[in-house]
Amino acid sequence: MITDLAQHVPESLPRFDVVVVGSGPAGGTLANELAGKGLRVAVLESGRRSPTARGDALRAVEFDGLPIKEYSRERVLGGASTTWAGLSSPLDPIDFESRPVLSRPGWPIERAALVPYWQRAAERFRFPEFASFDPSSLADLRAKGDVAPTFAGIDEKVFLARTEPQDFGREFQAPYEGDDVHLLLDATVLELVPDESRRRVAAVKVRNSEGRELEVRGERFVLATGGIENARLLLGSAGFGERGVGNEHDQVGRCFMNHPKNYHGVLTLRAPVQSLPYFFGCMYRGFAGYAGLRLDEETQRGRGLLNSYVRFEPLFPWSDSEGVESLVLLAKRSKFLLDHWRRRGAKGDAVVELRDYSETGDDSDLQNARKKGGDWVRLGWNVVADAPRVARYATSRLFERRRPKVRRVRLRNFMEMEPDPSNRVVLSDARDADGRPVPRVASRCTELDRRSLVELHEVLRNEFARTGLGDLESSLSVEGEWPIDQDASHHLGTTRMGDDPRTSVVDRDLRVHGVANLHVAGGSVFATSGCANPTYTIVALSIRLAEHLVASTRAGAVR
Repeated sequence: MITDLAQHVPESLPRFDVVVVGSGPAGGTLANELAGKGLRVAVLESGRRSPTARGDALRAVEFDGLPIKEYSRERVLGGASTTWAGLSSPLDPIDFESRPVLSRPGWPIERAALVPYWQRAAERFRFPEFASFDPSSLADLRAKGDVAPTFAGIDEKVFLARTEPQDFGREFQAPYEGDDVHLLLDATVLELVPDESRRRVAAVKVRNSEGRELEVRGERFVLATGGIENARLLLGSAGFGERGVGNEHDQVGRCFMNHPKNYHGVLTLRAPVQSLPYFFGCMYRGFAGYAGLRLDEETQRGRGLLNSYVRFEPLFPWSDSEGVESLVLLAKRSKFLLDHWRRRGAKGDAVVELRDYSETGDDSDLQNARKKGGDWVRLGWNVVADAPRVARYATSRLFERRRPKVRRVRLRNFMEMEPDPSNRVVLSDARDADGRPVPRVASRCTELDRRSLVELHEVLRNEFARTGLGDLESSLSVEGEWPIDQDASHHLGTTRMGDDPRTSVVDRDLRVHGVANLHVAGGSVFATSGCANPTYTIVALSIRLAEHLVASTRAGAVR
């Protein structure tokens, strides 16, 4: 059942068994997993089916340090899954360890506990099979390259995306068509309302775009609004006290993590290559993906380093052309062209190799920024303005024999950030359209974050030389201003999972410490960030949480 509060505000609502705030990957997964289980579920979405001016205004955020992109905080059915490109990978074994180099405990659960949920995420929500991320599963693809170097002290990490990314608002709507899941659109949650004991949530206060308010009451509540908004709602619910909800030990909002990214380092190949699909990226067997390079876990432990990685980006004659990037974006919006390349990449063992970084799953601001009519015209103008390079790219894309040899490769860097309590989300003095404090995010790379990437570059330089692959130029160790400074839109850790309330916000069942009926889902519960795109794990954790909610409801156990 779907109710758009912009069109109709019901006089009353039933008391729900579970109230889920947010409809992105975490909230959408919960809706699908709880449907048909004999529970009455409400899903509250601040936006509507399509972006609105009000929804866009509510994305406002202040930041100090690493920037926060507006389109990483979408207020629309499906949340940030409406803008992502689908790239996924599971967390690594070392990410779950209690590493001495970290000031905070690691995950309170073992990696093995998540494996069946990653597998269910693949079965139910179109993620790649868990086994697909083992480099050995792509040994045949690796062997297709012109060279096949074997590195010491380096592990290869596979990243994959479905060639048509999942959109949780558009694709997984079946639960909202039944009677047991009630989706409320244009339902911005202002705060959590406590019961008399202030140890339980009684309701959430909701406001629509016309300013009309109502309360949605329930037995259990789940915040699934993203790494920034989850913390903001907990901090801003003053009915629970000055510090908000679950914040007795001042942990809500702390240990914010991202995956800072940017270019740095150029590898000059000793022998030019024409084909290296495993490392450069390709479409293969219905997926798009590539293998990155990270320090192996023994080296990380021995040196006390974090789990950052780099990927290869081949430099073509047209690299960094806005005309080429604009053409790629227009092609992605063309169902005919996109389906053509998908069919080629899904045919047997056929390989469609990437010809420009804009074809990969790490889309740029030009591709992700909201566009109106004039913006599409400007994309066409970009293509015309850089016609010579666009033509060379298009020729290479259409005719395999015309592909140029690659002589230089730049490194695209993706960092793990340690869970540093000084990186945090707080409430600003500024107010949004509903009069609520705007979130402010303080986020900077620590010395450990930087050292981990510097030492990765050093090991890579030695290994590239030893194997005869090429010579790496990198000046990370002497840079005055840290150059890896772009936001990956992975907002993690602000309500981290743990057994000790003094260093965490939720327990291993994702229940907020000290609040009997409040859970949190999404990237904010990550105890460490690793280097993997987080959505695969977010969905796995949400499936696990849904299983817990169903079991505890049937047992009548609301602690």
